[in-house]
Amino acid sequence: MNDIAGLMERRRRLLGPNVPTFYETPVEIVRGEGVWLWDADGHRYLDCYNNVPHVGHCHPHVVEAIAKQAATLNTHTRYLHQGILDYGERLTALFGHDLDTLAMVCTGSEANDVALRMGQAVTGKTGMIATDNTYHGNTALVSQLSTRRPPIGGYPPNVRRVPAPDSLRPVGGGQEVQAQAFAQNVARAIDELEAEGHGFASLTICPFFANEGFPVLEPGFLDPTVEVVRRAGGIVIADEVQPGFGRIGSHFWGHERLGFAPDVVTLGKPMGNGHPVGAVVARPEVMAAFRQAFGYFNTFGGNPVSCAAANAVLDVIETERLVENAHDTGQYALARLGELSHPMIAEVRGAGLFFGVEFVTDAQLTPATEFVETVVEAMKARGILLNKIGRAGNTLKIRPPMPFSREHADLLVDTLAEVLETLPA
Repeated sequence: MNDIAGLMERRRRLLGPNVPTFYETPVEIVRGEGVWLWDADGHRYLDCYNNVPHVGHCHPHVVEAIAKQAATLNTHTRYLHQGILDYGERLTALFGHDLDTLAMVCTGSEANDVALRMGQAVTGKTGMIATDNTYHGNTALVSQLSTRRPPIGGYPPNVRRVPAPDSLRPVGGGQEVQAQAFAQNVARAIDELEAEGHGFASLTICPFFANEGFPVLEPGFLDPTVEVVRRAGGIVIADEVQPGFGRIGSHFWGHERLGFAPDVVTLGKPMGNGHPVGAVVARPEVMAAFRQAFGYFNTFGGNPVSCAAANAVLDVIETERLVENAHDTGQYALARLGELSHPMIAEVRGAGLFFGVEFVTDAQLTPATEFVETVVEAMKARGILLNKIGRAGNTLKIRPPMPFSREHADLLVDTLAEVLETLPA
C-alpha cells in the first residue's frame, strides 16, 4: 500500500507546513496519459480537473518536441534564436485587436505581474482593480489582487476589488441590470483611486470569471465596463490562463466569447502542456511603453525548449481539432448534467470543456459548501477527479484536458448521478 502518511510527513519536514493538497486523503500520482491518471497503487482516475495538460497528459508530440529541442540547444533570449519568433508569429496570428507583440515568461503569475506593470507604464499611475473573488497569481504584486489570503498588512491602498458577477445572486439585484451595476462599481473604484492620488492603471479580469464560479454572462456583458476603463485612460487585462486556447469551445479566447477587446492578454498553464511557459500578448504601443519603463529580462522566458513545447501544443490543438471537440463534448456534457435530478441543484452551467453544477440548501440560495465537499470526495473514491470553485466553494468545477470525449462525459455524469443518489438532501 502507498504510504500517504509518510509522504505527508516528509512534505511537512521538507516543504514546511500548510502546503496545499487536494482531497482529505491526498493522491500520489505516478503516471498520466491523455485524460487518465494513475496513483502509486495502480488505481486509475478520470481527470476532470486539470487544465495544465491541455492537450492530454504526456502527449507524445509535445514530449518529442521538448526532448528533441533539449538535445539540441537551450539558452536565453539575449542570444538570437528563431524559435521564439516563429512561435510569436504563430501565436499572435490567433489574436485580433492589434494584439501582435509578446513577452514570454514561465508562469501565469509572471505574466500577470508583467501585465500590471504594463498598466503602470502606459498610464504613469498605480491603481489596480480586480473582482472580489478572484485569483491571478502569487508574485508579490499580483497576490495583492487575490482574495484567497489578504496580504500582510492588508490590501494596499492602490488596489480596489469590485463585487464579482454571479449567476444566482447578480450584482445590482437582477440579471438585467448586472452588466451596468458591475460597470458602475468599477467606475466608483476608479474615482476613489484618482481621488486618493494613486490614479487608475488597469482592470484585470478573467473573461470567463472562472474563480468567481463561471457565471452565465451574455456577449457584451463587459461593454459598459470597458467603456468606463477607456474613458478613464486605463487598460483592460484579460487573464486567459483558464479559458484560453479553445477550452470554451465556441472561441479560441474567452474575451472573444464575451465580445470585448483587451489591451493585454496573459497566458500560462495550458500553453506548454505542463512545461512551464507563459506569455503576455499586448498592443504594440503598450509593449513599447513597458519596454521603455522597465528593463525586463527573464532568463527562462522564451527559451528554445519552452517555445518548442508551446508550438507543439498548437500543432495538437489544430491536428486533433480539439476546439471543435471542446464545443461538441461540452454541449453534450452540459445536456447530460442538466438531466440530473437532485433537490440541491441550483444551476448547471459552463462552456466548452469548463462546466459544473452549483448546489444550494434552500430557496434562499444558501451555499451547500459541505455537501459539495462530500461530493468531491465521493467522486474521487469512485475514480473521478474534480473539485469545487466559487465564492463559497459550492460549485463543482469540471475542467478536463481537451481530448475529453462523450464517452468520458458519460462516465463522469453517470458516476455523479450514483453519488447524488447516495447523499441525502
